Amino acid sequence: MQKVKLTKRSVDAFEPQDTTYTLRDAELGGFSLRVYSNGRRAFFYRYRVGGGRGAPIREPKIGDFGPLTVDQARGIAKDWAAEVRRGGDPMANRQAEREAPRMSALFDRYLAEHAAKRKKASSLRNDVRMIEKCLRPHFGSVRVKDVTRQKVRAYHASLEKTPYEANRQLALLSKVFTFVADDLEWIDRGDHPVKGVQRFKETKRRRYLSQAEIARLGEALGKAEAGELERAVSSYAVAMLRLLMLTGARHGEILTLRWDEVNFDRGCLELNDSKTGAKEVFLSPAARQLLADLPREADNPHVIVGKKPGSHMVNVKDSWAVIRKAADLDDVRIHDLRHTFASLGARAGMSLPLIGALLGHRSPQTTARYAHLADDPLLDAAKTIGAGLLEMFGSARNG
Repeated sequence: MQKVKLTKRSVDAFEPQDTTYTLRDAELGGFSLRVYSNGRRAFFYRYRVGGGRGAPIREPKIGDFGPLTVDQARGIAKDWAAEVRRGGDPMANRQAEREAPRMSALFDRYLAEHAAKRKKASSLRNDVRMIEKCLRPHFGSVRVKDVTRQKVRAYHASLEKTPYEANRQLALLSKVFTFVADDLEWIDRGDHPVKGVQRFKETKRRRYLSQAEIARLGEALGKAEAGELERAVSSYAVAMLRLLMLTGARHGEILTLRWDEVNFDRGCLELNDSKTGAKEVFLSPAARQLLADLPREADNPHVIVGKKPGSHMVNVKDSWAVIRKAADLDDVRIHDLRHTFASLGARAGMSLPLIGALLGHRSPQTTARYAHLADDPLLDAAKTIGAGLLEMFGSARNG
């Protein structure tokens, strides 16, 4: 077997033959070049496991000439030679690296073994969305052990313009790692790279529609029903948006509402499931009348009918965009309709526990965001009393 000093010039000069042949490097033992009949050239390193005579021989491929220069390949061969002298096995280590679990496998395990079994359908859908559209494209091919806190911090920082979404993705990534926290072959017990990454500060959005804005929204919904907007809007989408305003329910609760959950006798929606579990949503006369007038489709159990037979509506965002534009409410989200329902109750002097019960809040802290609105009727009352007192004080002084 021919020995030559492998350089770029010599490697370029070796012509392919009818069969593959090998050239050993004259400088570094075990380092070689293999020339294939199709002209491809690749570098290899030959060694004995453990270094002793009679030990198993390995000859793993270092890489192809072209993507790798001769000097780069020789450098890798030298590193492997040093590893062999220390008793290592570069080929076995390389195989172990290739077979090391990737984040994509971790995402699959989390979804199948944790989220699908323990989460509500809506929460599962949101986890799937964040993993498939965001986390898997970025981290999927990375080995689990190679995901460092620095890499997680850099990814989170790249989402600075959408702090709420960035924090939700970070929280999900933390859950994914926590799910395998006890698997010592994947990550160290009690530690994972999301720990210690600081979340963005979130400013809770408080957007409520004013009386004038509610009037504009009502006008836009009326035009949508009459087909007078720039794009057609489903009558069921209009009905859903009206129900959101009239009930304060979450849009997912109305989207998936079934007729067997509508109790006209009791005047409420008896939801079998929601974000907070089974609950009742009480209906005003206007909401009851809207439901009574809404046409039912045969063989479809849902109130808000979708495009597919027997299904409920899936996407109302496009319809909302048309109506929002017509009402000049560009900064209003669908969820703000729920906030508006609650704000009207607070301004009317209703107690926070009562508002919380109407909305189905489990925690008083959640309803507390409307506390400042409850001050409005109290402030008006204080002004009235104060004006009367001032008048009396003035009369007493003049007298």
